[in-house]
Amino acid sequence: MDKKELKYTQDHEWMRVDGEHAFIGITDFAQGELGDIVYVEIETLDESVDMGNVFGTIEAVKTVSDLFMPVDGVIVEVNEKLESEPELVNNDPYGEGWMVKIKLDNPSQVNELLDLVAYEKITG
Repeated sequence: MDKKELKYTQDHEWMRVDGEHAFIGITDFAQGELGDIVYVEIETLDESVDMGNVFGTIEAVKTVSDLFMPVDGVIVEVNEKLESEPELVNNDPYGEGWMVKIKLDNPSQVNELLDLVAYEKITG
């Protein structure tokens, strides 16, 4: 996965656009800050979620964090592997550790997200 092809949010989600769909996960920086991921809860399958709203939660040993939608869209698939293997988020956050696949409502919103250079400025 070339991280330059992804878009990022200030909340540390990444998004990979694939036609009218996109895959969303959390960044390597985010999983490193959270520590060992023990549970991912996403109950928004088949729901429309607006940009900036919560689409699920991720639980680490020490904390629970909300997952924020980078753009408007409908959750069309949830990564079922995370139910039994939440550590995929730690081990492969940009690959097997993806969280949801969405159908984009407004593809132009992608242009409002950060590129890798802008995201790296936030994370230092």
